[in-house]
Amino acid sequence: MSSQHLEHLFLSGPAGRLQALYKAGEAGRPGVVLCHPHPQYGGTMRNKVVYWMGRAFERMGCSVLRFNFRGVEQSEGVWDNGDGEADDAAAALEWLHARAAGAPLWVAGFSFGSLAALKAAHADKRVERMFAVAPAVNLWSFNFLDHEERLVTVVSGTADEIVPFDDVRNWCEGHPSVRLHTIDGAGHFFPAHMDQMMAALVSDVNP
Repeated sequence: MSSQHLEHLFLSGPAGRLQALYKAGEAGRPGVVLCHPHPQYGGTMRNKVVYWMGRAFERMGCSVLRFNFRGVEQSEGVWDNGDGEADDAAAALEWLHARAAGAPLWVAGFSFGSLAALKAAHADKRVERMFAVAPAVNLWSFNFLDHEERLVTVVSGTADEIVPFDDVRNWCEGHPSVRLHTIDGAGHFFPAHMDQMMAALVSDVNP
């Protein structure tokens, strides 16, 4: 996946322009919006886990849009405790829908990014699939998904030091549309398990 095809751009967000990276995929393949981890703890669209999540989707021929939440690097605005960040994700979905016209829309997030991604997807019925890696269910309420019927793929490591695995498992068991993929011994950032994370992320998708 050559970086020469990576497009650096700004898209319009509700709090100002949002810095983004876009890689176009194959015609007709899904477009995926990726949401990065908590910006107040150093999370950006260049986060290693988010990068490799993008690569997993790119290898399937998907178009991938990564972006920085408001107030991160060159994105305008200020931190908004998850609410505004979900609106940012919604704006990214709108941009991708227009850019990859006719392509199925997917959304994925890592850690805090899962909150923003899934909130935006829950409100946008055009989104066909949702993906969450180490969703921070111990720090945020994901109750908005209580009656969600679309498939949500969740990947979690059993040795996660930030989002306890038991919390993720218990949350997943209470949501019939959620499919949990466990990676034994993996920490929050999957330092020794990135390949397994990538494989698990796309394992529910029909080739």
